[in-house]
Amino acid sequence: MSSVEPVRKQIVVDAPQERAFRVFTAGIDRWWPREHHIGKSPLKRAILEAQPGGRWYSVSEDGSECEVGKVLSWEPPRRLLLAWQITAAWQYDPTFVTEVEVTFTALGPNRTRVELEHRDLERYGDKAGAFRSAVDSAGGWTKIVDQFGKIAELPDSTG
Repeated sequence: MSSVEPVRKQIVVDAPQERAFRVFTAGIDRWWPREHHIGKSPLKRAILEAQPGGRWYSVSEDGSECEVGKVLSWEPPRRLLLAWQITAAWQYDPTFVTEVEVTFTALGPNRTRVELEHRDLERYGDKAGAFRSAVDSAGGWTKIVDQFGKIAELPDSTG
């Protein structure tokens, strides 16, 4: 199977490395776009459990839970590796895995470069190109990373 170029996004935030990591992880509910959700009812909460093997999921307004993936590697404050287990049909599948790696590089005491890479997209098979285009669009990872950046730079954003 041919390789599909990963989706890569980068942002520099005016926040210490530890805060950027904490806002991305513990604070995910503050910045995750409400429309980026596959549950049957509107998104109430986005949750990322802070440990290897931890769940990445959402809770809908009707109380139901919807899995997104899991934490593969937890290395605060510099790296996070997530399993994205959403298929091209936008359904959770526990047997399907692509990876989302996020790194946090301190550029100074109050400045951090955050790099996100969504890879293994060839696993989408004949839908890989269309899926990559969707998540690489202005409304995909670009919007998600931008929203994270806005929250990470707020003075009260402790996660």
